[in-house]
Amino acid sequence: MKPSKLILNGTVGLILLWLIIPVVIVMPMSFSSARFLSFPPPSWSTRWYEAYLASAAWMDATKVSLTLAVLSAVIATVLGTAAAYALNLSGSKLVRNLQVLLFLPVVVPIIITAVGVFVVYANVGLLATMTGLVLANVMLGLPYVVTSVLVGLRKFDPAQEMVSRSLGMNRLRTFFIVVLPQIRPSVISGLLFAFISALDETVVALFISGGENQTLTKRMFTALRDEIDPTIAAISTLLTATSFLVVMLVALSARNDSARVVADDDA
Repeated sequence: MKPSKLILNGTVGLILLWLIIPVVIVMPMSFSSARFLSFPPPSWSTRWYEAYLASAAWMDATKVSLTLAVLSAVIATVLGTAAAYALNLSGSKLVRNLQVLLFLPVVVPIIITAVGVFVVYANVGLLATMTGLVLANVMLGLPYVVTSVLVGLRKFDPAQEMVSRSLGMNRLRTFFIVVLPQIRPSVISGLLFAFISALDETVVALFISGGENQTLTKRMFTALRDEIDPTIAAISTLLTATSFLVVMLVALSARNDSARVVADDDA
């Protein structure tokens, strides 16, 4: 192996190890029998998972987060898919420049976005409401959907759409019958990434969620501020496992899409 490649592999390995270390530490602590966070655990127990599942407050926050994630992901997918379709079709420089605006949520520091959303919501009465939370997370999830769907559309043969329309089918029906089935893996990937984004979002939630609409991540932050409870480690482990499963679904969807393309080419 060449020295340059060896150095590259070693650097990537160290970066991955640095990213994995927090997970490696938190997961064992979630199974600790100790009253406070300690590593390594003195003994093993599932008491903190049981405490989480038995707590009405934690369950209410979990319900809010899951509802928020599902609604935000669905709405962001619909809007993001439509936006990506328009961006892919349009040759207008003005329309293409709008793509920059769609990606601002991932470019602008999240704390600045959170402050801006808070100020707007304070003036229109959307603080601590599910509507406000959904709108904010749709904005944050749109870039992921647009990026994913654009990749799928760039691989799609536009001649198929032209043939469909030449046979009398309107644009909307052509999209649902001809285009959407072929870019479905990209749409699903965008949906799943938007779901993860909404489920794990913390900074914006700290500013705009509260009361009955307090998200799980905000409650976790509040609990850490008041008392270091190992229940936090249990919830963090569950969130990490959920995110990992969703990413695996995205990878599986992409692999199935590649396999389908290869099969179509062979045919």
